[in-house]
Amino acid sequence: MSELVFYTNPQSRGRIVHWMMEEVGQPYRTVWLNFGPEMKSAEYRAVNPMGKVPALRHGDVVVTEAAAICAYLADAFPDTGLAPPPGDPLRGTWLRWLFFGAGPLEQAVTARALGWQVPPGRERMAGFGSYDDTLNALEIALRPGPFICGERFSAADVYIGSSLAWGLMFGTIEKRPVFADYVKRLGGRTAAQRADRLNEERLKAQPAG
Repeated sequence: MSELVFYTNPQSRGRIVHWMMEEVGQPYRTVWLNFGPEMKSAEYRAVNPMGKVPALRHGDVVVTEAAAICAYLADAFPDTGLAPPPGDPLRGTWLRWLFFGAGPLEQAVTARALGWQVPPGRERMAGFGSYDDTLNALEIALRPGPFICGERFSAADVYIGSSLAWGLMFGTIEKRPVFADYVKRLGGRTAAQRADRLNEERLKAQPAG
């Protein structure tokens, strides 16, 4: 089996993928990269020309972008059940919300955090339309529960759950009860707790500054 090599930093979106790696349960090697020269080095840019994390190398395959890595891993290891297989009616729901998290949700939350507002009447030019519409759509999807695909936990929950947890912690996402309950439920997963512990241990071990 080809080696899984995971490039990350404990203060990055790599934490999303780290949780996914633990859910998959396959052996992997973690390459911790510091922000700045190390992440922008020619050596790492050969992996990801953007010079950012996360990234995954699986044999000869390189995947970047957290949502894409989550989708890749779910399909690469189907026995985990982290992705509905092609032909399963839930596959469309899974793809919809995984990419909703990487698209409208990411854009809406980032715009709000930066204090950027879509000018009135120009919502069609923004992929997320508006912050309120984005959160309302996600709340409707999560309300039936317990997961984004109903009774089935999947890679989409790793991505959406991570995004909501981060947003609730830093105040960039409204603390709606549906969101808080969902994040709490996901936080009880052993893989999520294990990934958090690995990242916190790395933060404590790395030099200050």
